This record gives sequence, structure tokens and C-alpha cells, in this order.
Amino acid sequence: MSERYVVAIDQGTTSTRCIVFDRRGQLVSLAQQEHKQHFPKPGWVEHDAMEIWRNVERLAPLALRRAGAGIEQVAALGIANQRETTVIWDRRTGVPIGRAIIWQDTRTDALVHELAERPGAKELEDRSGLPLATYFSGPRLRWMLDHTPGLQARAERGEVLCGTMETWLIWNLTRGAHVTDVTNASRTMLLDVRTLDWSPDALDFFGIPRAMLPEVRASIGAFGTACEAFPGVRIGAALGDQQAALFGQTCFTPGEAKCTYGTGSFLLLNTGTELVQPAHGLLSTVAYQVAGSPACYALEGSIAITGSLVQWFRDQLGLISSAPEIETLARTVTDNGGCYIVPAFSGLYAPHWRSEARGVIVGLTSYITKGHLARAVLEASAWQTREVVDAMNATSGLTLKNLKVDGGMTSDNLLMQMIADVLDVPVVRPLAVETVSLGAAYAAGLAVGYWPDLDGLRQNWHIAGQWLPAMDPSLRDTEYANWRRAVERTFDWIQPG
Repeated sequence: MSERYVVAIDQGTTSTRCIVFDRRGQLVSLAQQEHKQHFPKPGWVEHDAMEIWRNVERLAPLALRRAGAGIEQVAALGIANQRETTVIWDRRTGVPIGRAIIWQDTRTDALVHELAERPGAKELEDRSGLPLATYFSGPRLRWMLDHTPGLQARAERGEVLCGTMETWLIWNLTRGAHVTDVTNASRTMLLDVRTLDWSPDALDFFGIPRAMLPEVRASIGAFGTACEAFPGVRIGAALGDQQAALFGQTCFTPGEAKCTYGTGSFLLLNTGTELVQPAHGLLSTVAYQVAGSPACYALEGSIAITGSLVQWFRDQLGLISSAPEIETLARTVTDNGGCYIVPAFSGLYAPHWRSEARGVIVGLTSYITKGHLARAVLEASAWQTREVVDAMNATSGLTLKNLKVDGGMTSDNLLMQMIADVLDVPVVRPLAVETVSLGAAYAAGLAVGYWPDLDGLRQNWHIAGQWLPAMDPSLRDTEYANWRRAVERTFDWIQPG
């Protein structure tokens, strides 16, 4: 009998990947394609949804060919996707109406300020578990309806559909299933996180016609059978990328946490079936739901800019030619020389939620070299993690004992040591580095019985690296105080109007 596999589509902010996994959770093959980033105005970030779908069509056979596998050997397909990114398309033709607006986009800043003054804004935040911010899908969906002539009326007539990226991909894979999962729906501000269905009050608040919204389903269950790209394969799971990483790190027990270091960074703490009231700038979000079972929830701290700060250092400043070089450059000095970089390129997310903030470099003197700047870039990711962990500890009543990490930035050993130092806890990296994709694969395999239960998935988790704190406590306190002073300098840069 031939080997069977599970395939994950990992639709990320900068690229889309199709990855084949075996029963041990090991990567068998990978096919990847970057997609173009569109920046039509300052603060605007867009993707071409059709380009992303065409990439999936190209990558699917390539991933299987590299695995030496046929389509009949694929047991299930799982999808992980960049969350909050919003696309609207024509129900009849399937053609997008404009580009998808990305989670980093801040064009809705003025709208968010206006909405915050309306009656019902506080109740909206309580129902959704989210603060009213440019980050989430609801405000940008309202913006899209406002800025495309006739689109509101077409939406009310059911002529156009909307969704986040997993909805768009499933629509194309199945030739017409319009569905989402609870994790992605919980990032829109339109979902009641307790009932796990669209909130009529939230739809009224934003003026969103329900006719354009997808059906909400459990993350792990049935999403239809693919007709395109992977014909005949059952789609067993869909999760937002950070929830997929939590699943891939096998954080199934309340109190377990992970942080994914990619374009941005996202720390999630499993709180079990209890919805913890968010505080200290954190979010309450759905972690995952197995069909027929209660949802599991998580506290989340979202950091907008971490890996993309390294990309900026490379592409915009030209101080390095490849991302890995930043570690080498940072090691040319022993400290930051008194320089701090706060990358509030699109405002600050957790724990501050200051959409009007903008990035700063403070402490510049003639002593500062590009090595000091490189070190400050890495330290920015570490200190932002510290802010979120402090908020997590205060909100949950738990004290983090160690931090599981994943994502592309975890290959930077200096950064991992910095994070252990500023948190004063061990930092642990798993053997499987593709945890977002692995989480989607695990979930899909679980849906079809490829893996029997969660305990079987835990047995696949193995440690690859660990960093222990080695920073002098007094130095840690001093540097953290300096970082917080630097953060304060970013506030109130963008003025209303």
C-alpha cells in the first residue's frame, strides 16, 4: 500500500506555500511562490487575490511531484492563512473587485476614530473580544463598500461575496463553497465570540449585509471537496495562521503558549474552553474548534512589525543584502550603543493599540554604527515580546515558564538569546520549523482520521534548540526602561484630519 500524506496550503503575507507532510509530521516536500506587495499610498498595503490563487494552482502539482506522490495519496488538505486580509469578489464571475486589503493596512484610521465615537462601540468590543482598530476586517470591509460606487447595493442584493483569504481559496478550490472557520471569523469584529456566529448587532454597527458573508464552521471538520488544484481531496481544516501555529506547536493544554516570529509576531496563550476577558491590550480570540466540540480560546498579543523590520533594513536602507546577515552585523558590537528602534510603521499593536503612532529611532549619536542599528533592529523584536508577555502574565494570572517559538526569525540565534534574556525564561524551538503549515496539516489529518487524537500529535513534537537567560537583572531593568521611553516617543505622531 502506498504512503499517504496530508497537504497544507500556507497562504502568508509575502508568499504562498504548498507543503506535504507524512504521518510523523515531517516535511516531505515544499513549493513556494512570493506574491507582489502593492503600496499605492502611504499606509496602504494590498495583494492581488487572483495572483495568489494562480500561485496555488501552480504550486499544488509541483509540491506533489517533489514528494513523488500522486493526488490519490493525499488524505486531506488543510489551509492556514494570513488573517484579517479582506477580499470582495463577484458571485457570478468569481473575479475580485479591486485588490485584497492586507492586515497591515492603515487606511481605515480616520474611520476607526469615527466609529469609536458611535453608540454601541464598547458593546462591539465586548462581543468580538477585539479592540476597534485598523487591524481587523470589519472596518476595512466598511471602507471597501464606501469607496466602490454601487458596491453596497450589490452586496445587499447578494451579488458580491467577501471573506478572508481561506474563504477565497476554498471558494476557488471547490468552485463555489462560501465558508470560513471560527478562527478567521473571530478576527473580523463581526463574530460574537461566545455564540460563534455573525452578530446581528455588529453587522448593523458596520452596515455589513449578511448576504455577502460566508457560513461559519468549526476549524476542524468539513469544508468540502476540492475540484481544482487538488481534485477529489477533502478539505479538512482551515485556521488563521497564528492559530495554526499554536496547533502545530501542540499547545492543546490551557497555559501553553507560543510566539511566531514572521513578518509580525504573535504570542498566543491557550485558555481552554474559557473565554478570558481581555485586558492590558490583549485580545481574546478563538484558538480552534473541532466539529461537534466546544471551541478552545486563546489570549493573543499581536506585534505588527518584527521580521518586516529586517526586510526594511535590507530593502529600504540597503545595509544588508540578505536577512541572515543582520545577525552577523549585530555581532560586530556588544550592545546597541544607546540606540533604540521602535518600528511603529503602521501604528503600535499590543499592548498599546496606538494607530496614530509612527516609528522612531532614538539615541542617535555620532558613535552609532550600522552594527548598533542592526542590534537595535533585533532588540526591537525582543522588547516588543517582553511587553506582550508582561501583559499576558497580568491578564491570565499565570507566569510564563518557557516560550515555544517558531517562524523564520527563529533561525537567528542572537535574537533567540535576546528574547530569553529580556523575558528571563527559556526559549524553546521545535524540530519542526514549519509550525503554521504543520498545524493546518495536523488539523486536516485529525478531521479525516489520519491522526487519531491530540495525544498522537504531541508525540511528534521534539525540541531542536533552547536558549537560557543570561542577562544581568539590573541591566535588563535599565534597558527595558529605556525601551519604554522610546515607545512613548512614537505616540500622537499622526494628527486627526
